[in-house]
Amino acid sequence: MSRLLEGVPKRAGVLVFALLLALLVAPLFANDYLLTILILILYFAYVGQAWNIMMGFAGQLSLGHAIYVGLGAYTSAALYLHFGIAPWIGLLVAIPVAMACGAIIGFLAFRFGVAGVYFAILTIAFAEFARIGFDHIGYTGGSAGLFLPVAQYTHNDLWNLRGRPAMFYYVILALTVAVFLLCHLLLRSRMGYFWLAIREDEEAARALGIDTFRYKMAAVTISAGMTAVAGVFFAFFYNNLFPEQVFHISRSIEIILAPIIGGIGTLFGPVLGAFVLTGLSEGMTELLHALGIDVPGAKQVFYGICLLVVVMALPDGIWPWLARRLGLERRA
Repeated sequence: MSRLLEGVPKRAGVLVFALLLALLVAPLFANDYLLTILILILYFAYVGQAWNIMMGFAGQLSLGHAIYVGLGAYTSAALYLHFGIAPWIGLLVAIPVAMACGAIIGFLAFRFGVAGVYFAILTIAFAEFARIGFDHIGYTGGSAGLFLPVAQYTHNDLWNLRGRPAMFYYVILALTVAVFLLCHLLLRSRMGYFWLAIREDEEAARALGIDTFRYKMAAVTISAGMTAVAGVFFAFFYNNLFPEQVFHISRSIEIILAPIIGGIGTLFGPVLGAFVLTGLSEGMTELLHALGIDVPGAKQVFYGICLLVVVMALPDGIWPWLARRLGLERRA
């Protein structure tokens, strides 16, 4: 634990433990609806942290990250539906599948010098290929969708991820805490410093002898594997998968909004961004429903307004600004 907290300001450590304690006891006071909102917040915090490895740490913009969510979701769900393989075992297949896809995208891009906006377009193209492809794969339901069996459970079955919202809440909480700690260790590792060097100036990093191809490939594959875990959770929480729903570019945009709003390249940014976006969005939805106002696309408009405000007022994100105000930054 001392190594995990090494270099973390004392106030920040206190904040982490206070937040974790509040999240641990939340199911004691929250109903199923509020638990579902918290599950969504933690889900977006998790996938935002996974995406943050590529863009925030290594400087590689991916706008098709939903492909890894979809591959993880469809792989684990198909194994469970057709062979009765538990999702935790399905992870052992889903993660390599997503990492292999990430490696293919990374190899095509980095070996042939595809960078910047062209790399982002390449990731979108692969996500669209996956969407169209899964639309025509009958084994996974095609465009009609893949449905997992749902029943009223009198007890929680953690092994098969069948149960009540409280069980799913603690699962995604554990995953979010694990990915936060993993990203903290990665950022302070030798590879993490190489990623930051590549992000700031790839040519200079290459001139210093850093194997930029190798470390960018590592960023892509690690991020893809971590995102696939979220896909497994997504499949068993929602119990239905449609290619248009899972692989659509709007899903990729949802993934990247939390770290952009919270602060790209920071550890707390994706978490804070997920709380702000999802919390306020769901609150606005409930308010409009209570007032009897039905506004199609209100959530998307809200996301756009938040992004515009943050980009104009806080270009580094909410967390760096908040950390300075609260004295949470590490002193030189």
